[in-house]
Amino acid sequence: QVQLGESGGGSVQAGDSLTLSCSDSLQTSRRHVMAWFRQAPGADREFVAAISWSGATSHYAASVKDRFIISRDNDRSTLDLQMNNLKPEDTAVYYCAAMQTWRGNYDSASDYDYWGQGTQVIVSS
Repeated sequence: QVQLGESGGGSVQAGDSLTLSCSDSLQTSRRHVMAWFRQAPGADREFVAAISWSGATSHYAASVKDRFIISRDNDRSTLDLQMNNLKPEDTAVYYCAAMQTWRGNYDSASDYDYWGQGTQVIVSS
């Protein structure tokens, strides 16, 4: 069982930076692949970034590559998403997720077993 909770969302201007954090209150996700997804109003949930359990490997959606950085601290059971040069199209609810058993796809929401409740990010132009 994994219990995830996100924090750090808010309203910012285009070009600003924001860091989201996700904590695992049960501290059981240390061996899980973890990821960030986002969902804009009226849109499907989309992949943002994922990181291996060790933190050695990360993957990014093309739309955020070179602007966002995913990182994790297994000692504290936390997952962060540093978002730089934010754009209005980054506006969405951001969710962290954990994959208990590797299923071969880091960017498929259906492959993740545990989800947080989401945190809202609004970017104004």
